[in-house]
Formats: sequence, C-alpha cells, structure tokens
Amino acid sequence: MQSLRRRLHFHSSSSSHRILFALLTVLVSQALQAASLVAPRSNCYAFDNSSRVVDFSSWIGHPFEYDGKDSDLVLRFCKDVESRSQTGYVDFGRFDKFNYFVSGSGHVDFVQGFYNGDLANCEHSYDKMGRTAQVNIICGSCLNGQCTGGLGCICNVTYESSCRVFLELAIPCEKPGPRVFKGFTVGFHPRSWELVYDGMTQLGYEKSHHEFSFGTEQTHVTLYMTAIASLSTLVQRPIIKVLPENGLEVKVSGSGATGSPPTTLSPTMLNVDWRCERARDTPYEVNITIPVEGYEPIQFFLAKLCENRQNQNGNSARGWAIFGVLSCIFAVSSTLFCCGGFIYKTQVERKRGIDALPGMTILSACLETVSDARHSYTRQEDLNTAFASEASWERSSASSQGTSRPNETKYGAI
Repeated sequence: MQSLRRRLHFHSSSSSHRILFALLTVLVSQALQAASLVAPRSNCYAFDNSSRVVDFSSWIGHPFEYDGKDSDLVLRFCKDVESRSQTGYVDFGRFDKFNYFVSGSGHVDFVQGFYNGDLANCEHSYDKMGRTAQVNIICGSCLNGQCTGGLGCICNVTYESSCRVFLELAIPCEKPGPRVFKGFTVGFHPRSWELVYDGMTQLGYEKSHHEFSFGTEQTHVTLYMTAIASLSTLVQRPIIKVLPENGLEVKVSGSGATGSPPTTLSPTMLNVDWRCERARDTPYEVNITIPVEGYEPIQFFLAKLCENRQNQNGNSARGWAIFGVLSCIFAVSSTLFCCGGFIYKTQVERKRGIDALPGMTILSACLETVSDARHSYTRQEDLNTAFASEASWERSSASSQGTSRPNETKYGAI
C-alpha cells in the first residue's frame, strides 16, 4: 500500500513539473513576442514628444465635417481634405506615403500635413504643391468647449489664403505605445533598412516566416546597424537565442557583436555564421535582441532552412589562412632579399645594369651550360683534318678531269 502511494505521488509530482515547465515555456515565448516592437500596418501613426508611438490606423478614412458659410470642409482622416460647395469639390491635399504626421507643441498634440491638392489658381505655391492643408490634432476636447465626447469634431477652420487652410481637430487619441529608439536601422546594406526602420521591426521579420527564410546553402549573413550619433552609445551588445536550441550552430562576430556604437557614417556589422547540424522540415528561428538603454529593445527574427546536414569546414578555412600568411611572408622576404642584394652589388662590387641583379651570375652560368650542350665545341685538329680532306678532294677531281680529256671523241667536223 505504501509503495502504491509512493508511485502515485511520484507520478503526480512528475506531471506537475511537466505542466509547470510547459507554462514557463509559453510565458517566455509570449514575453519575447511582446518585447518585439513591430511597425504599424499603415503609415497613419506618429511619435509623441516622449518618442512613444501612437497608432491611428483604426481612424483611417473617418470623416469629419465643418459647416461653413459658403462651403463645407470635409476631412477624411489620413486620406484627404476637401472643400464642398454648390459649384463642386476642391481638393486641399492628400495624405500620401511620405509620413507628414509629427508631434506638436503647446496645446496641439500632433500635426498632420496634406499636400498636392488642386493646382488651379495656385500655380505659384511652394514647390508647386498646389492647395495644402494642415490639421492640428488635440487629444481631448476643443478649447472652446465644442464636441465633448463622441468621436470628436473640427473645432475651427482658418483660411490663410485660397491655397492653404488650417484645421483644428479634437479627437480621443489612442493610448501611446512603448518608447521607440528613433533613427535606429538594421539592414543587409549600410544604407538599407529591411529588418528595422526607425527603431521598429518591419513586417516579415517580426516573427519566423517561411517566405523570408534563408536557404541551406547560405552559411553567412551580414547585418548593418546605424543610429543617431548622439544616442549611439545607448546601444548594447545583442543577445542571440536559437529555437529549438539544438540542431543549428550560430556564431556572431563583428563590431556589432561587441556592442560598438553604430552611427550613420560608420555602421557596425553583425556577422551571423550558421551551420546546420540536423535537418528539419520547418525553419529554425534565430531571435536577435538588441537592448537599448532607456528604450524598448530592438528585436527581430531570422529564419534558417536546414534541408540537410552540413559538415564543419573550419579546418579547410584555417588551412587556407595559414597558406595565405606563409605566402605573404615569402613574398616580403623575397622582396627584401632582392633589394639587399642589388644594393650590395651596386655599392660594394661596383656592378651596373642587369649584372647588379641578385642571381644573375647563376642564371648566366646555367644559360652557358645549356648552350654548350646544344652546340658542342670543335677542336683545332678536327678543323685541320677537315681542311686537308677538302683539298685532296679538289686535287683528285682536277686530275680526273685532265686524264679524261684525251679520250673524249669529237664530232661535227668533216
């Protein structure tokens, strides 16, 4: 009976430990995902004066109308501003991808700019942007007490000219998000920001995506980080975490791995070397977290495919490195030897020209040996014998001609 109780107690304790471990794993993964500051899904957002992001994506296209004497002014949030009357519509600018949405000052919390409106009778506007509008956003109610509650309204409209109008809009603003380290970028090039732009992780790298994963054959990735020079010292050493922990070997190096301050003029490099130790159907997740003092940490994910196992090639790389070092040493020593030998022969042995080059004596001796082997030396006795044989041959030929003449038969005379 006691043994049965012990077994039941053991099984219950082991199961409780497993449940606790699973809960801790879920909490840690949720904490990591919550720490990732992802860019809003639209460009309808702004930073307040404390560098906290305020997302107005849910307000896009919401209409606000102001009744005037001769015409009504309609604002569609983060879209456009129009003047509507009996004669028609006049466009006072559009909100485009260039984010003219900044923080304000005084009683104004945010300022929104609308440009490139109708150009008729406004051809001489600044940079030929046509009619323009500026919307001063107040988080709360109007100063004159209008439109309390609800979704807000336009408090006041002021026409600076027929080409520019100012609107004062009061709305219940969204809750500010975390503090963003503005100006910080991470990309695959010193002047690009595919992963992180303005302190926020871009879509595709906020979590592991199969479409944005790196192939098995790619064993090296270099990331470039930049930041505002006055705040670059706040960037700390990155933290690397691989999920799952076993199966992918990851090593980081470079100036970015040591925590060097990145700037726009001198970006820091983070070299990521990875090797597949175990094949896997789904990509490995490499979580890179860059702590920033006083701000939310920068976090993004790199996905790595491992279709097969890769062998370690560190020994071959080391061998090539040793070969390169020895080659450099040999080249430098050869150059020093040649220069020293030339100086010695010109100053001590008083040689000039090509004879002063080191090794020319040995080279000339080798050339003479080769030439002697091809053209052997002829002795004086052989020359005399050759001349004597040639003279005797000439005398014998002359005597033979003299003896043959009397025996010749002559024809033609009768």
